[in-house]
Amino acid sequence: MEFSTEPMKPLAEALAQMIGNELEQAEGLTVRRVEEDIRQRLRELGQMTFGMILTHQDPIPEREVTCECGGQLHFQRRRMAKVLSVFDWVEYERSYYAGCECGKGKAPLDEKLGLEPGQVTAGLAALIGLAGSELAFEYSSRFLEPFLLFRVSENTIRKETQQFGELQSQREEQMVARSQDPDHLQERLRTETERPGRLYGSIDGAQVRIEERQAQNPKNEKWREMKVGCFYQVESLPESQQSKRHHNKKARGQPALRAKDMHYFCDIAEVEAFEPLFWATACQTKADLASEVVFVCDGARWIWNLVERHFPQAVQIVDWFHAEERLEQVAEDAFPKEKAKEWLDETLTELWRGNTSFVIKACEKLVSRSAPASNAMTYFRNNAHRMRYDHFRFNGYLIGSGTVESACKQIVSHRLKRSGAQWNIQGAVLTAKARASWLSGDWHQLCSLRDRLPLAV
Repeated sequence: MEFSTEPMKPLAEALAQMIGNELEQAEGLTVRRVEEDIRQRLRELGQMTFGMILTHQDPIPEREVTCECGGQLHFQRRRMAKVLSVFDWVEYERSYYAGCECGKGKAPLDEKLGLEPGQVTAGLAALIGLAGSELAFEYSSRFLEPFLLFRVSENTIRKETQQFGELQSQREEQMVARSQDPDHLQERLRTETERPGRLYGSIDGAQVRIEERQAQNPKNEKWREMKVGCFYQVESLPESQQSKRHHNKKARGQPALRAKDMHYFCDIAEVEAFEPLFWATACQTKADLASEVVFVCDGARWIWNLVERHFPQAVQIVDWFHAEERLEQVAEDAFPKEKAKEWLDETLTELWRGNTSFVIKACEKLVSRSAPASNAMTYFRNNAHRMRYDHFRFNGYLIGSGTVESACKQIVSHRLKRSGAQWNIQGAVLTAKARASWLSGDWHQLCSLRDRLPLAV
């Protein structure tokens, strides 16, 4: 909404005069004190103005309105109500109707504007929901107070954050329905003109502590895996933004790359239940239309089964750092320190060159005395075709799954694993989905959906 500030100048001058007169009497005047006083008065002004605007939306009451049941409601009186807004509690007056045989009453203005007395407005909901997706609910309440100039309760922040997670869940349900509609998919094939070139996907999992009220679990807690996925594109990192780490990678023949346009999705669910969300998000990001799809993941079997069912032609890459970590475990377990470094340097060099047969044989020789070597041998045999790192580097592919590992940290570790955090499954999932939407740049879409809801219930 665009507007001119010219008509506001007299109001600003009057406010400046009023605050200036009061501050002349104050001791220890500082710029911060002036700022705080102006902000507080503007909040109070907004509080009054918002209430007046709401009241003026319902100027002349009708004598009768139609009830939901089909009967007639009769005008009773003008009734006061209040809502919690970005300006604190705001009071407004509107027409109230009752007298239908069904016994129900209503205020048409509330229905028209999506208001529910005693609850939170959509504008405030967007702010506190964002804070709750970023910070612990209790901390969010204290953190927001200096910005809002009033306190919002921890429970209100929790409710609104998880409401945004529920809206994201509803968006995902619609995405799943579209992605399983053959007519919709065929229409996209015919009409979609903007198609990605090379698109990446990564999937991983992170553990979340869930409180369970069950007699068979005396500690009332259980760790559950939050599956996290991401579709994204990759771009070359400008020379001016390359760190020493990037220069070291270039020296080894790996291009300096970074992820962009990340789109995250997550859930606590078994693979069968997670799969529709994976495919729906793939369609949402046009992965199904991309000229080339590259998956960079760890060696988990369930991940690659998922990829192969939906993207059998995709380039499959086992994340370099997971493979490197496997060999580090073998070296540490099978050799003394100096010998371990020598063995590790040699095997990593061959792995970097794509010589997985050398690595498999090196692990096979240690099987009799090292359990990690036995596990690593199987791991490299099963994933040899996903470890052609020389080929991948030559073709300019990103070979590290840092994007989704970062997502696990940002969504799970940063938000769900805070000290003292306690979650049930629903709360953890909805909070994670709200945060994933924010990280994906989709928060504005959830805010649009929130605008259409009645105020928080």
